Amino acid sequence: MEKEQNQNPKNNTSEEKDEVTEKAESVAENDNNETKKHPEEIILELEDKLARAFAEMENQRRRYEKEKDEAYEYGGFSFAKEALSLLDNLERSKQILSSDDSLKNSESLKKTLDHFDIINKDLISIFAKNNIKPIDSLNKKLDPNFHQAMMEIEDDSKEPGTIIQEIQKGFTIKDRLLRPALVGVSKKIGNKDKKNEENRENLDKK
Repeated sequence: MEKEQNQNPKNNTSEEKDEVTEKAESVAENDNNETKKHPEEIILELEDKLARAFAEMENQRRRYEKEKDEAYEYGGFSFAKEALSLLDNLERSKQILSSDDSLKNSESLKKTLDHFDIINKDLISIFAKNNIKPIDSLNKKLDPNFHQAMMEIEDDSKEPGTIIQEIQKGFTIKDRLLRPALVGVSKKIGNKDKKNEENRENLDKK
């Protein structure tokens, strides 16, 4: 029994050595296969890897340039959008003061409104210097890219879909929409009347 026990460790160590030898031989074979590649194949592989690396670098450079240009051109987009509330508040203040019966036709009201107009013009001028421009809406055809229709107003003197009321002025910053104009558009009068007349005629014929 002691002899058998003594022999087992030797057998184990020899098996382990065989496994290590096999692994080493397989690694050596792989290395030999790689070294057997033709130099031109290796050069082509390296050129391909280099071209891919340069293409990735160029893509990253273009993305960086685009992000930098957009940050420069439109970095103040959010600030500009918030600043439009100043114009809105001025217009609301003018309307509230103008509709106040106790101030109507008074000299103080006239002076106050004149000052509001000056401030409004100054703001528009400052915006224009920074490429923020109002959208021309009245008497234009509704354009979903710049206008948002809030209501339809019956008016036979205008083509349907023509803007006849501006509820809130819209603005652009360079070639981008900063805020759409809220508008009322025209629609034909008497569509219901025409239908009623047609119905009456049909009843009369019967």
